[in-house]
Amino acid sequence: MTKDEVRNRLLFYQDLGIKTIYRREATLTASPVPSPQPPVPRSQSPVPSPQPRSAIAELVLPLAPVHDNLSKISEDIGDCKRCRLHEGRNRIVFGSGNEQARLVFVGEGPGADEDEQGLPFVGRAGQLLTQMIEGTAHKEGIPLKRQDVYICNVVKCRPPENRTPQPDEMEICGQFLFRQLQAIRPKAICALGSTAAKAILGTKEGVMRLRGRWLEWRDIPVIVTYHPSYLLRPYNQNAKKEAWDDLKKVLHYVYD
Repeated sequence: MTKDEVRNRLLFYQDLGIKTIYRREATLTASPVPSPQPPVPRSQSPVPSPQPRSAIAELVLPLAPVHDNLSKISEDIGDCKRCRLHEGRNRIVFGSGNEQARLVFVGEGPGADEDEQGLPFVGRAGQLLTQMIEGTAHKEGIPLKRQDVYICNVVKCRPPENRTPQPDEMEICGQFLFRQLQAIRPKAICALGSTAAKAILGTKEGVMRLRGRWLEWRDIPVIVTYHPSYLLRPYNQNAKKEAWDDLKKVLHYVYD
């Protein structure tokens, strides 16, 4: 493994909140075993990393294979039973769209329609998201369709009664989300709602404080906006214009 590959692997673990990596003890040498290396210093990125947890630490080795891609990630997920969410799901909702997309949308988790079809954002919120992407692109003179972007969620199984995913569920599934984003390496990421923002940015701030600003994940610009399901509620009509403004900003950044 080259120095660059080692560095990228360590940065990937750092994004997951892993602060220390232990070396295996040598068994076929008479020389003293070297002391473990100190943790890699954190970068100066303004985006805070999530706190480390043992569930992530136990999965260090298989997290990011060299030359990772979406097919490998999906294969590694398999018939996932790593957390309680598998108990009530019908299908794993991995993600869909252009595997070389310049723009990735990240939502919270599958709903009933998504759980039934195995595809992200196919219910009412998904229909609105499609209208937002294609309608805004058309008005701005950008030749873009939904299939040109990539869409996925923080968790891949539907939470019971569409509840917010629990922190441990987000962390276990987060390794696969991070691998998806790293494999695609889009020009920008659009986080839909507070759950996606918290998972990607490791922040506790809500959408209203984060939206409209350029943030960052692993040197990839991130913009946060409202989840389409929030925009479907009748008392949130004022947020629609803000969401369209956010989308207009990210579309021009990526495709101009």
